[in-house]
Amino acid sequence: MKKFFKVVVARWLARTPIGLAILGLGWLLGRRRKERAQSEGERGGRRRDRLQSQGRRGGPRR
Repeated sequence: MKKFFKVVVARWLARTPIGLAILGLGWLLGRRRKERAQSEGERGGRRRDRLQSQGRRGGPRR
């Protein structure tokens, strides 16, 4: 259902030049986000995961 909704919204936005610009901007931002997530995965995980392993306040566990 989510993919169908994305297609409907994309078709609706593609009708106007401003909509096409919005779609292009969204595509670029999504691509950047995907690349960043992939490179963080190769480096060893997310920052949030490391903080959770250290405890609630961010310090080392006792």
